[in-house]
Amino acid sequence: MAAMSALIKLTAPLTGNEMVVFLRSSFGLLFLLPGLWRRGAGVLATRRFGGHLARSWFGLFAMYCFFYAIGHMPLAEAVLLNYSSPVFTALIAWAWLGERASIKTFVAVGLGLLGVGLILKPGGVPWSGAAWVGAISAVLAALAMANIRRMADTEPIFRIVFYFSLISVATSAVPLLWAWRTPSLRVLGMMAAAGMMASAGQLLLTYSYSTAPAARVGTLNYSTVVFAALIGWLLWGERPDWLSAAGAVLIGTAGMLVTKRPPLPPEAD
Repeated sequence: MAAMSALIKLTAPLTGNEMVVFLRSSFGLLFLLPGLWRRGAGVLATRRFGGHLARSWFGLFAMYCFFYAIGHMPLAEAVLLNYSSPVFTALIAWAWLGERASIKTFVAVGLGLLGVGLILKPGGVPWSGAAWVGAISAVLAALAMANIRRMADTEPIFRIVFYFSLISVATSAVPLLWAWRTPSLRVLGMMAAAGMMASAGQLLLTYSYSTAPAARVGTLNYSTVVFAALIGWLLWGERPDWLSAAGAVLIGTAGMLVTKRPPLPPEAD
């Protein structure tokens, strides 16, 4: 996912955010078609299309916000804001899904929100618009993950990911009526690689969220931030300021606290 984010940062200035989202979604869907061929069209039969629609729209608009943030702020900070979603997922899982939450969970949420507040001042520029958009992407991603958790009792992983890709392609095609820019072969190549990486990441992430309580999944995702920071330093010479570094520590600590909650009873799983 860190490599995919770097490809997005390289591609966005060449073609615009609308085209990047559409191409990422299209190539992601393309790489899922062999799996559909093997399983057969029957795997798409569902009685919960409304749930797939909600999950897909939350995920798609999170993607718009995340890709915008990637293009307008340091890579690691944009990724970290997006990966603060487990903090918001903890709140959503408690309020919406009825998952049990301890005092430790609420302390973790407070620390995570404080960390997000520090990241919202990237590069010493207070309350950057791009940083706010990145934070919104985390909230939308948390809502998408909560929807996955809600559907996991009847919907297999492949079906969830396929509908997300299909609905994302259909929806992201609409802005192209006024934002179409013919992509070069270089752009197509980079977006093909990004789509392949994103589809693999989505399948793995969906598996995680569909087999474990939503608020407890995500700590290992923070390794993405480490890889993104390394890539950002190597390709763009990006170095986080002390506020962003402190925010990263707080968000990482919050993620650890959320993950170490007591296990849920079997009926809540």
